[in-house]
Amino acid sequence: MKKFSLITGAVLAVSLLASPAQAASDLPNTHRFYEEMTFLQTKGVISGFEDGTMRPDQTVSRAEAAIMIGKLKGLDGTQRGTKFADVPANLKASGYIASAAQAGYISGYLDGSFKPNAPITRGDMAIILSYVFPLAMQGLEDFKDVSPNMRAYDAIGQVVSGSIAAGYQDNTFKPTNATTRAQFAAFLSRGLEPKFQNDTHMKGSYLMDKTKTYTFQWNDGDIEKISYVKPKGELAEDWNFLWKGDFASGDSYYLVDIESSEFHATGEPFSEFFIDLVYPVKSGTKFNEDSPYGPAAQITKTGVTVKTKYKTFTNAVEVTVPADKDFEFDGVKYYMVPGFGNVKTLDLTGNVLGELISVK
Repeated sequence: MKKFSLITGAVLAVSLLASPAQAASDLPNTHRFYEEMTFLQTKGVISGFEDGTMRPDQTVSRAEAAIMIGKLKGLDGTQRGTKFADVPANLKASGYIASAAQAGYISGYLDGSFKPNAPITRGDMAIILSYVFPLAMQGLEDFKDVSPNMRAYDAIGQVVSGSIAAGYQDNTFKPTNATTRAQFAAFLSRGLEPKFQNDTHMKGSYLMDKTKTYTFQWNDGDIEKISYVKPKGELAEDWNFLWKGDFASGDSYYLVDIESSEFHATGEPFSEFFIDLVYPVKSGTKFNEDSPYGPAAQITKTGVTVKTKYKTFTNAVEVTVPADKDFEFDGVKYYMVPGFGNVKTLDLTGNVLGELISVK
C-alpha cells in the first residue's frame, strides 16, 4: 500500500477595454488553449489588448497574473498604494496586487519588492494556484527536476494531483520555465471547469472522464451514480473537486480517483488509497503486497473482453485478489478499462457483485 501525503490546506499591458467576447486576431481556434482562453474571456477573467490581439504565447508577468487571479476571485482592483516598494498606486495592477496579497494568494520577496514585470515560472504558478484552489493532496508523481528542498515542491504536487497541471513525457515538470498567457489561462480554467482537467490525463489513462456520470448496479439491487462535483461542507475547504457516489437507497460518499505514471488508485478523502492497477500493465504483476487491508492483487489477464450492461469492452485488464482467511476476505476479480476505471467486479465463483450500466 502506497501512502500519500495530505495537507490542509514584460511591462503590464492588459487593456480592460477589449470586450471579453471579442475574437482576437492572433488566437485561432486551432491554438492548443483556444477554448481555455475563450472560456476565461467570457468570464471576464482575461481580456485582450487594444490592438485586438490576445498574445497567447507571450510570457505572463506577475502583475498580469495578479489581475487574472483578482478577477477570478472577485477582488477589489481599485488602484491604490501597496506594501511593495516597486508597486506604486499608479500601476494598473496595484489594486489587484494589494488585494491578492492580502488574501494570501500571492506574496513578494524578502527585499520588500513584488517584481510586477517579472515572468511567472511554472513553479511560481503552482504556488499561486495551490492558494487559489483547495488542493489537499500531493505527492503522486516524483519529477526528476523537482526536489523536496524546492520552495514549489508541495505546490507542484498539489496542482498535478488536482489535474490543474501535468508534467512532461520525460518525467520533468520544468519548474523554472516561464508561463505564457495561454498556459496560465489553461491552469485557471482547469481549476474552474472539469472538462479542461481531462486534458491533464496521460495517454491511455484509466481515470474516469470528469464530465460524465457513471452509473453502477450492485448485487443487492442498489443503483449508484458517480459524478465529479464541488464538495460541500468541511471538505470544500480542502478539495476543489471530488467524485461523489450517490446511491438510490439514500447513502452517499466522496471518492478520490487518482493516477501517476506508476499506478491508478482510489480512496476516500484524507485516507490511505487502495492501488487498483500498476503501470506498466503486464500480466503476472503483483501489487499491494504490503497492504494492511487485504491480500496482494495480481494482474491476471490483459486485452480481456468483458460484457457489462452498459457495453462490451475488448480492452479490459483483469485483476484478481485471492481469498484470505486472515482478512476474512472471499476474493474478487475486477476489470479495469482506460477512460472508465473499474467497470465490473465478480466474486471468485463468477457471480457479479457490481457493474457499469450507464455513462452519460
